[in-house]
Amino acid sequence: MQQSTILGSVGLLAMAFATTAHAQDDAQQVQDGGIAEIVVTAQKRAEPLQKTPLSIVALTSDDLARKGIADLTDLRSQVPSLQITPHPNSATTARVFLRGVGNNDDQITVDPSVAIYLDGVYVARGQGLAAEIAEVERIEVLRGPQGSLYGRNATGGAINYITRQPELGEFHVRQTLAYGNYDQFRSRTSVNVPVGDTLAVELAYLHSQKDGFVRNLGTGVARFGDQRRDAYRAAVLWQPSPAFELRYAYDRSDIADTPAFMVSTPFHPLVAQRPTAGSPAVRGLKANDVTAQGHGLTASWTVSDALTIKSITGYRKLANYTNQNYLTGVAGPFPVFLTEFQQTQRQWSEELQLVGSAFDSQLEYTLGAYFFDEKASSFDSSVPAGRATSLRTATVHNRAWALYGQATWRPAMLEGLYLTGGLRWSQDNREATLDQSSIALNGTVTTRPQGRGDNTFTDYSPSVILGYEASRDVNLYAKWSRGYKSGGYNLRASTLARFAEGYGPERLDSFEVGVKSSWLDNRLRANIALFRANYRDIQVNIQSDPNNPAVTDIFNAGEARIQGLELDITAKPSRALTFNASYAFLDAGYRRITDQVTGANIAGRFNFVEAPRHTLTVGAEWTLPETPLGLPSASVDYYMQSAKFSSTTDARYVIGDYGILGARIALSEIPLGFGKWQLAAYGRNLTDTKYYLAHFSAGLPAAFFGDPRSYGLELRFEY
Repeated sequence: MQQSTILGSVGLLAMAFATTAHAQDDAQQVQDGGIAEIVVTAQKRAEPLQKTPLSIVALTSDDLARKGIADLTDLRSQVPSLQITPHPNSATTARVFLRGVGNNDDQITVDPSVAIYLDGVYVARGQGLAAEIAEVERIEVLRGPQGSLYGRNATGGAINYITRQPELGEFHVRQTLAYGNYDQFRSRTSVNVPVGDTLAVELAYLHSQKDGFVRNLGTGVARFGDQRRDAYRAAVLWQPSPAFELRYAYDRSDIADTPAFMVSTPFHPLVAQRPTAGSPAVRGLKANDVTAQGHGLTASWTVSDALTIKSITGYRKLANYTNQNYLTGVAGPFPVFLTEFQQTQRQWSEELQLVGSAFDSQLEYTLGAYFFDEKASSFDSSVPAGRATSLRTATVHNRAWALYGQATWRPAMLEGLYLTGGLRWSQDNREATLDQSSIALNGTVTTRPQGRGDNTFTDYSPSVILGYEASRDVNLYAKWSRGYKSGGYNLRASTLARFAEGYGPERLDSFEVGVKSSWLDNRLRANIALFRANYRDIQVNIQSDPNNPAVTDIFNAGEARIQGLELDITAKPSRALTFNASYAFLDAGYRRITDQVTGANIAGRFNFVEAPRHTLTVGAEWTLPETPLGLPSASVDYYMQSAKFSSTTDARYVIGDYGILGARIALSEIPLGFGKWQLAAYGRNLTDTKYYLAHFSAGLPAAFFGDPRSYGLELRFEY
């Protein structure tokens, strides 16, 4: 009944949009003063956001600056359906969920469920994803499985970072300085230098720091939760002819954050007091040390107006040292757990794309081939209070191959109608080893035999889209797609046999219907998407030892259904005023989880995590009349989410609903005689809301708090 009601509502809504749109076909669309169009590359070709038949949120560089988005974790308050939480072992490791699909772990043998791309290069590991990137032009968040074009490890969706391309023939200098409470300081510098008519170089550097709000009363670093980050980028664009260009980019991010503070918490609905200081019993607290870097080389050859050949070559490296102190002083003078992780990873990939059209552009197509190779190793130690120290060393070697194609047919005799079909063949070969040992309290060392696994997985991920452009302002579509996440190995397995066996892929089939529309001479934009997904062979993580959260087993034992709605509205009633609102409703639940011993359905014992039923972002921006001192403007934004489960197996772990208010006041076009100047004052979490970011069970219930109220001044200069 619920499904038919949802689909029926969408049908009526689509008919209403289409009927009204036909009546407006001959109206003159006034772009002057309307909502600016955003061009995205979500389907491997440049096209307007409103013409792209999928649920997508795109944030431009101006959006990122205005909303204070510095890294991936800041996106959580801007994109409904997106949840990003820190891993308990390291706040620099981001756990990403889209439409309730993601994974809670950060093992190098476990792939993410939301694919992250930097200039088209897949970023395989979640470690270090809190890093900042020196120059970002646009971020695209693709909600739902991406099927043919993105394939592996995109059951939840994909996030594309697109960095700024050097500009030919233009010299630019950009500088941003910000200072705020908690000794926040941020400096971003970029210089674009033309070299002749065919070559341009851009160099960028970013330094960001902020003190944590919890003092360390013990020894080691002064505070929990400090941020110390540097980012570098060098990009070169060579365009010897209009038909060919070569773009090279190097990026590096260094993170020296200190561990986030974990506070002992009561169970929901009670909430702990937000701490300002830790225990004096803490000993030797260390800063983390994470370096993520990569090279990207993109070559584009426009063979003709109907064909472009593109090659994307990527090489990335990760060196990750993180540590965590769990609840020292809560149950005595010793920590419940002490952990240290050392991980290294390198990957390289090659993707070849053919993007073209035929039959007078009635047919648009994308063909591609992809290869990926990754090697990684990790060493970690876990020191539980009063128990043996656990030591673990792991290696992985992953290779992936894929062939894909997608074509869109727009028949001339049926104006406005289009049909898109796509298919991706993927094969993943995954090898892993595990060495484990333990040191008893009396110093006795126990070494277990090595575990070794070698598995190959093959998948076919199709997608189909039926769309109708009722007018140039209204785009209706229905989409079915399949997402695939490769299998892997579990370093926390209860036995070596279970580690070596590994676990298989999980798949998600999603049906989505949507409307993208513009109204009132492009002063009102309304996009809506409704979806229903069947999630199967879910990689369910089960804690095998109730007294030891470090021992879990992963089984392909789950089935779930996810359905919901996403609504994005932007209104610009005048040149001076812009409103926006984005809302997501999510209904997610397990249908079946099979007990591995009895075969019974035990789905009632499990909770769907990181899936709040309601999330909402609203904002407004107002540009005031120009003054002799410059052009003033003000913006305000508010984010809220309803309660959500944060533990798969314990319903007492609930993060309650909360809201975050932010604001910014700016003075632009300050007349200082040269360049462009802007001075702004900003505030985040202005109501000083106390809320949890994430829970963790380390023998005792614990949580991380979100940042308290922050504010500051920002100065921007561009020449």
